[in-house]
Amino acid sequence: MNKISKIEVITGLSKLTNLISELSKAGVGGVTVIQALGCGIEKGTLEYEIETKEVMELRPKQQINIVVESSQVDKILDVIKKELYTGHIGDGKIFVYDISNVVRVRTGDEGIDAL
Repeated sequence: MNKISKIEVITGLSKLTNLISELSKAGVGGVTVIQALGCGIEKGTLEYEIETKEVMELRPKQQINIVVESSQVDKILDVIKKELYTGHIGDGKIFVYDISNVVRVRTGDEGIDAL
């Protein structure tokens, strides 16, 4: 069986439309987007704020989940990094996980066939 990976992207709200467009061009067949609150190492400090916050402040984020054949991961990561990069706080994080199986409930297809 071919290997399957999940790519989870957490980023700010402004880049979704262009990212989805570029992922479509790269052959991604589906995504799930979840609205979330969170912060990273800066604890929610905005770039123009001079002092780092002592207590975490949650900021609006989005979590984008993509499940693909593992052989596609590097290509998709390149697309995501290119599309999200500004060099400023809040560009985001990308996590990659191994997936042991996928089942399409409607058809019973498993593995790559279920994607």
